Amino acid sequence: MRFDILTLFPDMFTGPLSESIMKRAQVAGLVEVNLWNIRDFATDKHRQVDDSPFGGGAGMVLKPEPMYRAVEAVREQAGAGSQDSPIYLLSPQGQVFDQEMAKQMSNLTQMTLICGHYEGFDERIRRLATAEVSIGDFVLTGGELPAMLIIDAVTRLLPGVLDSDSPLDDSLYNGLLEYPQYTRPRVFRNMEVPEVLLSGHHEKIRQWRRRESLFRTWQRRPDLLKRMADRLTEQDRKWLAEFADAADE
Repeated sequence: MRFDILTLFPDMFTGPLSESIMKRAQVAGLVEVNLWNIRDFATDKHRQVDDSPFGGGAGMVLKPEPMYRAVEAVREQAGAGSQDSPIYLLSPQGQVFDQEMAKQMSNLTQMTLICGHYEGFDERIRRLATAEVSIGDFVLTGGELPAMLIIDAVTRLLPGVLDSDSPLDDSLYNGLLEYPQYTRPRVFRNMEVPEVLLSGHHEKIRQWRRRESLFRTWQRRPDLLKRMADRLTEQDRKWLAEFADAADE
């Protein structure tokens, strides 16, 4: 996977991309991250990338010329195969990023992420984008943090980055929240590990985890259950009915 990041603050990425799983993925050649400073594509001596908005108003707006030049440079360096690769504009106006989107992105070989700043983008910059992506209904000072989140979420799904089955158990991967996890000691301050997890009975453990995953989702994120209603098994529905009955008692 190749990530190309257009940003005004490339140094912000140094820490997150040089530690832990992200570092190992890059060292192993599974991920390539290229940081492009948008100011390098300004043509005036002050390297100006923003200007005041037409019609007046507070703040400054990112200019289209440097951004278009930056995208053209990415396309040229990434090669012919990148011409059809997606360009994502990070914006609170975009589709909200979720695990399903991360899975779709993990099938790509290259993507470009454009980080905004200041008051916003010149509207013509939006024409560069395949899609706009948001990480939630709140506003940040720029698109750098969302870009880091997307890179991290997508990278951990790539083959070879984690143990083969590790991402499959993550919260939201299959539409549900993850079941409770335990490790040693078996008893800690009178809190015991559920007996079924010590039984060695794989099918009972699988059923317990599925039931707990459903219960946690029903309790904390019922909206997720509505989204995956067509994927629930008959047993899932029985368990959900049990949760509802118990709540009514």
